[in-house]
Amino acid sequence: MKKFADLTEREILALAISNEEDDSRIYHGFADGLAEQFPASAAIFSDMAKEETGHRDRLFQLYREKFGEHLPLVRREDVSGFIRRKPLWLMRPLGLSVVRTYAAQMETEAAEFYRKAAAVARDESIRALLLSLAQEEDRHEARAEELAEQHLTPEAIATEAETQRRAFLLQYVQPGLVGLMDGSVSTLAPLFAAAFATHQPFATFLVGLAASVGAGISMGFAEALSDDGALTGRGSPWIRGTVCGLMTTLGGLGHTLPYLIPDFTIATTLAVIVVVIELALISWVRHRFMDTPWLQATFQIAVGGTLVFLAGILIGSA
Repeated sequence: MKKFADLTEREILALAISNEEDDSRIYHGFADGLAEQFPASAAIFSDMAKEETGHRDRLFQLYREKFGEHLPLVRREDVSGFIRRKPLWLMRPLGLSVVRTYAAQMETEAAEFYRKAAAVARDESIRALLLSLAQEEDRHEARAEELAEQHLTPEAIATEAETQRRAFLLQYVQPGLVGLMDGSVSTLAPLFAAAFATHQPFATFLVGLAASVGAGISMGFAEALSDDGALTGRGSPWIRGTVCGLMTTLGGLGHTLPYLIPDFTIATTLAVIVVVIELALISWVRHRFMDTPWLQATFQIAVGGTLVFLAGILIGSA
């Protein structure tokens, strides 16, 4: 691996050309990834890709004048400490805010590269072009705002905001809510059945722990394997599965942890209070994110939770 300070002017230009080609492909990748859900933002990245191609052409024209047609093979990974790009553009679906932040970082890194390259260049024309490109990369943020004004009309902004909201609901809120409901409600019966059958807090805790962890693993895999997100747009199945599994486990652990208290009466009283809090939280999430009327959400969750709770007590007391 070669140090940047050891590169010749020919290699610096070749590296700059390669870098602009890569950045153009990245922006095209962003545009392709955003086109379906965020067409206005995709148009912005398409225009930015064209600008990077223009930079590449200017660099190559100067390279031809100085060194001819042949470009030496100098890649990012061949230069110590040079820019590294994480393959975000290969991920689907692309998060709009994440992509914009990534693009801003790309422009900052590119400008810094050109300034460093200009500092070691001895040829006046090469140094002038590199400094010019550094200034253009610095201005890209302003250029991006100009493109945003051109492509992001109020209607487009509203549409993209709703698309982001829908993606957030589908990938995080919905699987998290399903997991919380399952963990909070389905573990009530085995937990309170064990509690009233044994009157032993620690044994009850072990039953609740096993039920919570088992339900979390089961729900996590069920969510991840049920839909790969390709057709429904629900995003990464492993993210959804992880969210669902964790929330299922947390939902069960909430009313399980009180049974670490040695006193059975105190532990059970505290567990019942935690159950009420969990059911209220579920009702709030449904009301806040799923547009379910508050009274309807509360009634549905309260009835279901109460029935499972009573079933556990009756079975445990039999």
